[in-house]
Amino acid sequence: MNRMSIKRVRRSRRKQGIRKEILGLPDRPRLSVFRSLNHVYAQVIDDLTGKTLASASTMDKGFKASAAGSGAKMSEATAVGKLVAQRAKEKGVSKVVFDRNGYLYHGRVKALADGAREGGLQF
Repeated sequence: MNRMSIKRVRRSRRKQGIRKEILGLPDRPRLSVFRSLNHVYAQVIDDLTGKTLASASTMDKGFKASAAGSGAKMSEATAVGKLVAQRAKEKGVSKVVFDRNGYLYHGRVKALADGAREGGLQF
């Protein structure tokens, strides 16, 4: 096994452990985060019905990253967090359960969480 596949396996094991504990209910849905090499995605999910209530990503049409240069990915993640919080508030969701999806709570994942908190979500 090469290094990248080992990292992928470890992340999937962490993800399984997290998902055993976390469940998005209608009164408190799950805020799930996915990060790729270049982009960040966030979804607010009701696990009982299997529906996505709100979502945001750096791939959204009309998403404008205001920051440039070093640390641009961090500021984009913060902006995605604020955007998903705004869309969730429009749907009537104010409290969520944070699902870091096996990633360490550091860097872009933390920036997205901080942006969602600034946007008004509670977790």
